[in-house]
Amino acid sequence: MAERKLAGITSVGHYLPEYRLTNSDLEEMVDTNDEWIRTRTGISERRILKDEGKATAFMGAKAAAEAIERRGIDADEIDVIIVATVTPDYLFPATACLVQEQIGANNAYGFDLSAACSGFLFALSNGANMIESGRAEKVLVIGADKMSSIVDYTDRSTCILFGDGAGAVLLEPTEDGTGIIDYIHHTEGDTNGTLYQPAGGSLNPASHDTVAERLHYAKQDGRTVFKKATVGMADVSAEIMEKNDLTAEDIAWLVPHQANLRIIDATANRMGLDSEKVMVNIDKYGNTTAATIPLCLYDWKDKLNHGDNLVLAAFGGGYTWGSIYMKWGEQ
Repeated sequence: MAERKLAGITSVGHYLPEYRLTNSDLEEMVDTNDEWIRTRTGISERRILKDEGKATAFMGAKAAAEAIERRGIDADEIDVIIVATVTPDYLFPATACLVQEQIGANNAYGFDLSAACSGFLFALSNGANMIESGRAEKVLVIGADKMSSIVDYTDRSTCILFGDGAGAVLLEPTEDGTGIIDYIHHTEGDTNGTLYQPAGGSLNPASHDTVAERLHYAKQDGRTVFKKATVGMADVSAEIMEKNDLTAEDIAWLVPHQANLRIIDATANRMGLDSEKVMVNIDKYGNTTAATIPLCLYDWKDKLNHGDNLVLAAFGGGYTWGSIYMKWGEQ
């Protein structure tokens, strides 16, 4: 029986806006303080895209272009572009279409994937399936969100959490055993609206009332979401280790979604990992939703060794959650 072809990450790219929104800045905007934010979330500052006329596609294209340049290939070689986002430039066309034009990937087709904070993981596994099937050779997977566009800066429960940014990876077939080996994904329909944007979709289209009632901003029942995320992300990370007979000693790095430092710590503890094996940059960027995991991979790219075992894990609105087990292959 022939070995299954694997899809490996062969390059990474990123984009972060220059403007930093600090906890001190937020103290001037809502009733909060730096110590409260840091002790409960681990966040000190977040990046905000303030440039007029620029949004998610701009950031995603910048990250994708860097990944392509680092790989030393031409954009025309890209077969597929998958953009994970909950803040598309438009409801349609897809943000992936705008990215495709901006980077000059003339031979690629693209589409968006919406799974909130789990979006990058779901997009990555979909891209891997395309590679494994032989239907594609080079797939760009981008996680990008301009969360500042849907954050209510009068709501202290949400405005402290989110930032803007983008990360991109290039997937290609591998022949050395590195790549995405396994994934586990879950969905549980959240009909109670514990984490959602109430208006702007087909159920509650934009109207004078929806705008006046501030329904186009992200809303969250923080306590409920925190409990679900802590259990979900920790359990699915342990689940993929057990499924693949991995111990804590086998894992080089946990690459967790950066939603809350306490959730990250709980996941690492469930896996039996020391903090030295956990990627954490939430203090600098906040929660960039679909961009957190690829931004971690970019920030740690020089510390990753060929063949390192990585577990990627996330939990997001939907509810959606999942984990990916992969061996690092980028040289």
